[in-house]
Amino acid sequence: MALNFLAKKAVVKQIKSIADNSVSIGVAEYRGLSVKEMTKLRSSALEADVSLHVVKNTLSRIALKDTTCECVTPVLTGAVVLGFSQQDPGSVARVFNDFIKDNKNLVVKGLGVAGTFVQVDKLKQIANLPTKDQAISQIMYLMLAPTEKFARLLKEIPTKVTRVVSAVSKQKNNK
Repeated sequence: MALNFLAKKAVVKQIKSIADNSVSIGVAEYRGLSVKEMTKLRSSALEADVSLHVVKNTLSRIALKDTTCECVTPVLTGAVVLGFSQQDPGSVARVFNDFIKDNKNLVVKGLGVAGTFVQVDKLKQIANLPTKDQAISQIMYLMLAPTEKFARLLKEIPTKVTRVVSAVSKQKNNK
């Protein structure tokens, strides 16, 4: 069904507002996917806080202009789905990467992370980046390790002194 001018303006405005707040964008060609597979892709994207949109390429180019997501406009050809992430830069890549494992019909054309276009061959590297929570927990673990070792060292001093005194005491009692 064709959109009238006002409907097209509304779509462009909606996509532009999403793109303005996004840290990453993914473009994938969905030709050949069944409705069931597309529904599965949408539900996995929803779980990962990724919003998927199927928009005409011309409207997408207009909406993405002057945003950090503009870097993906050269790959906007064919029947594509746009995936936007507002929180985690790697979540779009993770959703696409996980979906591709079971469905070879989804062809990722490119990613945009923080205004930089990323080739498809880097998809797995970006998908393997830790999430924000994982990165924070790794940093906290690294910060906690020296403190734990210091605490163990401090605990070990009186223990060793006690062992030495006990050994000396046993030696004197045996004489």
